Amino acid sequence: MRIAGWILSGLIVAFLIFGSAVGKFVEWEGKAEMFAHLGYTSDLIMKIGIVEVVLALLFLVPRTGFLAAILLTGYLGGAIATHVRVGDPFYFPMLIGVLLWIALGLRRPAVFALAFGSNEPCGETNRSIPVE
Repeated sequence: MRIAGWILSGLIVAFLIFGSAVGKFVEWEGKAEMFAHLGYTSDLIMKIGIVEVVLALLFLVPRTGFLAAILLTGYLGGAIATHVRVGDPFYFPMLIGVLLWIALGLRRPAVFALAFGSNEPCGETNRSIPVE
């Protein structure tokens, strides 16, 4: 399960960096119009891209993965809100957010125990699961 979690994590991070963030850094035809449609300037898009890359990389670090997942959830929530506001499809950021938490739960089963409850006290659950 841990290997599947790491593979899924790698795919999510690859999508966030190469499929999404890179498009915020390079120039392409129609970029300004698309981001203007979403209500963002080129300068702001650059900053959003930096945040996306930093959070994606932090998600891969075992000690910061949980915090990065929380922050990425907020980031993806902003993407969903932006697309809903302008009437664009918004399901893809939602799917990435769900897969993000599944990947983290596979990497660290304590996340599933925290989310879905456990009969064991929190301290016992944390002691029985080694840190990555």
